[in-house]
Amino acid sequence: GSVVASYPYDDSPTHRLTGVYSKSADDEVFKYLAKAYASHHPIMRTGKPNCPGEEAETFPDGITNGAQWYDVEGGMQDYNYVWANCFEITLELSCCKYPLTSELPKEWENNRESLLAFIEKV
Repeated sequence: GSVVASYPYDDSPTHRLTGVYSKSADDEVFKYLAKAYASHHPIMRTGKPNCPGEEAETFPDGITNGAQWYDVEGGMQDYNYVWANCFEITLELSCCKYPLTSELPKEWENNRESLLAFIEKV
């Protein structure tokens, strides 16, 4: 996990593991939507999720092109965009995939304004 808004494409023609910006035809729209979410999230907007074991990982403006972060071949986000014209971003909301129940109210507070801003944009 991490704390970042990721946008298509997640796959690249070279299938390198990381570092390939895979631009879609609607790249600016995807960046706009990702930033709408990230800019309202207190951790995501810093671009420094500070996840255990990945402390040096950073994401400018709290967003990333999926393939630039890591290549995912056959992902749902890309499939839906290419075959159904659905505009999706992937929201990584926590360093931990399974946060404790006691942490959920804090996660809600961290994401509430981001969710509202995102809904307003879409």
